[in-house]
Amino acid sequence: MVEAMSTTTSAGVTEMLAAWRAGDAEALDRLMPVVYEELRRLAAGYMQRERADHTLGTTALVHEAYLRLAGRTHPRWHDRGHFFAVAAQLMRRILVDHARGHAAAKRGFGLAKLPLDGDALPADVRGADVVALDDALAVLEKLDPRKARIVELRFFGGLTIDETATVVELSTATVVNETRLARAWLFDEIRPR
Repeated sequence: MVEAMSTTTSAGVTEMLAAWRAGDAEALDRLMPVVYEELRRLAAGYMQRERADHTLGTTALVHEAYLRLAGRTHPRWHDRGHFFAVAAQLMRRILVDHARGHAAAKRGFGLAKLPLDGDALPADVRGADVVALDDALAVLEKLDPRKARIVELRFFGGLTIDETATVVELSTATVVNETRLARAWLFDEIRPR
């Protein structure tokens, strides 16, 4: 999970994000050194879930996410939490694309595994491969975009319940309830039949 930053640093990150959103291209250059270690921790968490012989490393994942973030013109960041949620989503997308490419090269074999930590999902779902989980999230997003967004923020973005509630502008009780429902749905969608 992404560790919480100090209030001063968090406010500074939010200010730099606002400057970037307003068109200050140099704001990204000022922002990256401040958030780099947190992005590395996030990427390291993702890479721990990947197979041991994965060809993409933590640093490469951070740099690829940076390139995709930097390529955005006038991003609409709300705050630090929103930024890291988007970064986490990009990292997940990079790993899914990598897994799909790897699977295509092997004609369907050797898909990367993405075990989710802690109580994020039921035990049977934690070992689900990254492609199956991504497919299930895509279906959930069509059925219930809010639940899919909460799953991304909580379990891929590493946001706390309070941070997630702020980003999606819901009460913490609603986030807790939506998380429970999404977990149950994902478990049913991914588990072997």
